[in-house]
Amino acid sequence: MELKSGESVIYQGHPSWRAIVGFYLKGILAAVVVAIIVGLVDSTGLAIVAGAALVGLTVLAGLVKRVATVYTITDRRLNIKRGIVARKVQETRLQRVQNVNYNQGVYERIMQIGDVDFDTAGTDDSNFVFAGVAEREQVVEQVDRATHIVTGLGGEAETRT
Repeated sequence: MELKSGESVIYQGHPSWRAIVGFYLKGILAAVVVAIIVGLVDSTGLAIVAGAALVGLTVLAGLVKRVATVYTITDRRLNIKRGIVARKVQETRLQRVQNVNYNQGVYERIMQIGDVDFDTAGTDDSNFVFAGVAEREQVVEQVDRATHIVTGLGGEAETRT
């Protein structure tokens, strides 16, 4: 992400490694099933090789998925960048952020991760989610602080007259 003149990064991170554990468990389970099927149809040696190859691919895919997702908050905008070869970038100005919430299901609470959901002005396409973040409260606090500065509230509560 290229910063504009005078812009500074407030937060930058990736999904937590704990967010990928579920992906790893599913991949390892699939590798075991494939190894058992190959072992029944063919030799045990081929089953071990097939299982190990699938476990290796799962670990590599999970690592790439995690590292290739970058969440950035600057003092002016939010940015989500996904991918290495093919890129998908979502970006919005902080002025468009209306609500910041974080969600945790049972699995996420156990893994101490969660999703930070940014509701922005516009259509559903303009909603942002930092998925699998370990520092949920820190992200919410940083965005809150930055939006108050951008909107000129200076950390003061908004009052209606």
